[in-house]
Amino acid sequence: MKVIEHIKQAKETIFSFEILPPLKGQNIRDIYNTIDPLMEFKPPFVNVTYHREEVVYKRLNNGLLEQKVVRKRPGTVGICAALQNRYKIDAVPHILCGGFSREDTENALIDLDFLGIENVLALRGDSIKGETYFVAEKNGHTFACDLVGQISDMNKGIYLDEELKNNTPTNFCIGVAGYPEKHFEAPSINNDVQNTLKKVQQGAEYIVTQLFFDNTRFFEYVEKCRQVGISVPIIPGIKPIATKRHLSLLPHRFHVDIPDELVKSVVNCRDNEQVREVGVEWAIQQCKELKEAGVPVLHFYSMGKVDNIQTIAKAVF
Repeated sequence: MKVIEHIKQAKETIFSFEILPPLKGQNIRDIYNTIDPLMEFKPPFVNVTYHREEVVYKRLNNGLLEQKVVRKRPGTVGICAALQNRYKIDAVPHILCGGFSREDTENALIDLDFLGIENVLALRGDSIKGETYFVAEKNGHTFACDLVGQISDMNKGIYLDEELKNNTPTNFCIGVAGYPEKHFEAPSINNDVQNTLKKVQQGAEYIVTQLFFDNTRFFEYVEKCRQVGISVPIIPGIKPIATKRHLSLLPHRFHVDIPDELVKSVVNCRDNEQVREVGVEWAIQQCKELKEAGVPVLHFYSMGKVDNIQTIAKAVF
């Protein structure tokens, strides 16, 4: 079932979350252990991230460095198939521009279609380590709106090979990312909203936002989207602070602001156990306000940890 259909049929705010594939060499049981505690909240769909290649360097005996390209978290497609089979819920794999040519994208989407996966989250993705700016794969997409366009074309039966006849259309529901505090590469929030509009015009059916800690920023973002004609559902992304290190890590990695009140509360904590309590309480208040405002879904970024999300969900749902 499509994400947009779950949203339309829901009588109240839906609970959903995102998981990371386990590190290479680990067992899918780790994923099940992450998901099992959250199933009591009846998530109709779960997002599964895709992690592109990384460049790592190994020091040789002669002192020189050997460059290797590795993927540390493979398995996105397999995990999606396993989740749909085990939990009877819909899996939403991330599809990236980075690391994919158009042909790679088409083949990946064919695999997902054959597996009965009806949802994808189309993202540009980050640059790989060592690149100052994002560099598209040869014959790949530079912008997420173009990736959305390719997926939309396949939904119409349009494939890259123009000589193909009697093509079977795919049937993907396409989600995209939104940034309440703007994408860090965008020159302004208004410019970023225009870029989001392009993704919707290409066929995106809903938006999932980057994590944020100030609901005002989310509400202002939704208003800006509505003003330019974006009418699709906008889903807020929530990530509770759990360690003091998050005060520097989250702004650096996700380019978000943390409100002064929350910063002061975390700084005054004596240990990370207390930080976790502060983060949970802040997220509970965030979620209650968002739910009261009628958001279609509360979407949580687990990053492999779910005990705090479980506590939040029990207080909100």
